[in-house]
Amino acid sequence: MTAVHPQELSAFTTFRLGGLAPQVTVANTRDELLDFCTAHPLGLSGEERSEVLFIGGGSNLLIADAGFDGAVCVVRTTGVETTETTTTDTRVTAEAGEDWDAFVAHTLDLGLSGLEALSGIPGSVGATPIQNVGAYGTEVGELISSVEVFDRVAGQIRHLTAVELEFGYRTSALKRAQIAAGTPQFVVLSVTFDLQRSDESLPVRYAQLASTLDVEIGTRVPAAHVRENVIALRRSKGMVLDAADHDSWSAGSFFTNPIVDNAEILPAEAPRYPVTDPLSGAKIEGKTKTSAAWLIEHAGFSKGFSIGEGRASLSTKHTLALTNRGHASAADVIDLASTVVAGVEDAFGITLEPEPTFIGCSIDDGQHP
Repeated sequence: MTAVHPQELSAFTTFRLGGLAPQVTVANTRDELLDFCTAHPLGLSGEERSEVLFIGGGSNLLIADAGFDGAVCVVRTTGVETTETTTTDTRVTAEAGEDWDAFVAHTLDLGLSGLEALSGIPGSVGATPIQNVGAYGTEVGELISSVEVFDRVAGQIRHLTAVELEFGYRTSALKRAQIAAGTPQFVVLSVTFDLQRSDESLPVRYAQLASTLDVEIGTRVPAAHVRENVIALRRSKGMVLDAADHDSWSAGSFFTNPIVDNAEILPAEAPRYPVTDPLSGAKIEGKTKTSAAWLIEHAGFSKGFSIGEGRASLSTKHTLALTNRGHASAADVIDLASTVVAGVEDAFGITLEPEPTFIGCSIDDGQHP
């Protein structure tokens, strides 16, 4: 376990943003992670508590330029175990610090399918259940059977089932508990997935992916082929990490796709998608999802849009990503996000919700024309 005094947190985020922290601990083993958690319990309301920040892959964080005054733990735990549960199903457990895309590739190498559409996403395994990470028609909540966590209030390890995790669109019980406490109550130790033993993918659900594969929606194709095409699609949008590509100096999709109760408020030409339960797949009546990227573009913000000196801009490949052009500050990104949110609200009466976790800053801090 390594402590650094002080450390720029920009070294641990895909935005390459974040100021100084007085103490950064790198937990390379589960015991080191548990030691950190035990040393930094989460007191109940009214009790003394220290500020703590946990960082996995840093792909969903925007940290203030002022940095973070409390203790920081960078989770780098590794290890993958598999158990055959039936002749066709395998249970795979990965430690929280495993690189997500490397883990996806490993499952395909083992002859397991299910995660192929989630290829190329930056970050760690432990972060995926918190956000219920999803892409190209698949969400991790569909495939997770349980998550092992350390409860910082109770001071003990717990195993939470998929039902207890209460997955929703880009949310979970873990995320809601973190928002309520203002700091993580549950620190993910490992995640367990139920995957199929098959070379064939899950049925292709996403129209753009089906078009790229030249198949009908619902078709199963070789999982490795899906992975190749998903990574190519993500790269075309600047969504695959590349030090030489400033479009990938981001937190990926910065805003979630809005879900509205009344689809009549949407312009006639706006995309409309059904909202489904991530576990049952059943359509949720009375809810309609639309495209944040479409709203941004039709509110007048084109690819590459920037304000001020242009240190931060919308990606030149995809309007849903806010990017660091090499010399941006977190304040630059906040100003850009604030401008986009205000513009979409003025144009459509819809308030975009940010997807990243903000540390020491918020969109409310932004200045916009």
